[in-house]
Amino acid sequence: MNLEPALTALHSGRIIGLPTDTVYGIGVDPENHHAVDSLFAVKGRGDDKPIPILAASFADARGFGLIDDAVEQYWPGALTVVVHRTPAVPHWLGDHERNTIALRVPDNSVALALLAQSGPLAVTSANRSDEPPAVDDVAARAILGEAVAVYLVGSSPAGASSTVVDLTGPAPVVLRQGPVEWSDR
Repeated sequence: MNLEPALTALHSGRIIGLPTDTVYGIGVDPENHHAVDSLFAVKGRGDDKPIPILAASFADARGFGLIDDAVEQYWPGALTVVVHRTPAVPHWLGDHERNTIALRVPDNSVALALLAQSGPLAVTSANRSDEPPAVDDVAARAILGEAVAVYLVGSSPAGASSTVVDLTGPAPVVLRQGPVEWSDR
């Protein structure tokens, strides 16, 4: 698997497509404000819906959020957690009003290989806002075309978005039910 074109695109501030364990995603370097803005624009997504950060490991995710050790048992996997941001996180990432950020470590070999080389990425589903997400690179290209610089070949077997759990309050709150049954954990 040749990741060089995707890594080059990311370093130039461009959007790339990547398979995950849930749905096919599009991502950018989260440290590049312009790249994050372009991701919102391509999706037609308002900035009131922050874009999650995907990381290759629990340790990498910890650079962005204050994560309890108990979360590590769910990763890699289809669980996104909303936690408080670390102080070093740029203001354009996460929810600046609540000082939170959504984090996940995907269970997909292509995504993990890319993330191990690129570092954490801001990643969202490959679709226009409020439309069904793509499950593979072919569908993503049909939806987003040339707006995405590089599409990594692959599919996302779950075809469903991750479970999202807010861990910032006194008790966990499931914001979106997905493949991980939080109540069973």
